[in-house]
Amino acid sequence: MTDFTFDASLTRRESLAARLVNVLTRTDERSILTILRVALAVVIFPHGAQKLLGWFGGYGFAATMGFMTNDIGAPAILAFLVIIAESFGAVALLLGFGSRIVAPVLAATMVVATATVHLQHGFFMNWSGQQAGEGFEFHILAFAIAVALTIGGSGRFSIDGIIGRSVDARR
Repeated sequence: MTDFTFDASLTRRESLAARLVNVLTRTDERSILTILRVALAVVIFPHGAQKLLGWFGGYGFAATMGFMTNDIGAPAILAFLVIIAESFGAVALLLGFGSRIVAPVLAATMVVATATVHLQHGFFMNWSGQQAGEGFEFHILAFAIAVALTIGGSGRFSIDGIIGRSVDARR
């Protein structure tokens, strides 16, 4: 298991940027994190593609921005960041690039989506089509996976792992 604490022996010459890169890219190499990372990316990407591109029955960028800013009341910058996080962020997760940045953003997105849209519809998804909207059970799972990736990193077979090992080798 990887130790995620700062190394007290770091020299003063090592820049703050190098330390930050090390913290953000160091990852636990267990395969379970890879499985969680890929699963979250595969599940989140279609939601982002709906919002950004109008794929999978979505409304596309302009309509999604309108819904989020006008109907939900989200600031435009936050609506934009949600669309970017769910589309480009999902691709980054799939590659294992920046998981410790993308995952907490997705976790926050799940909390806000639950509070603003899905909580009123109860726990269960609308499998039968009888509810007025979708419940929040999906959001709990996505949140939990995102938190695990924030803590453990991208896992095996990730760009973060490659970068982290490269930074470690230079020390």
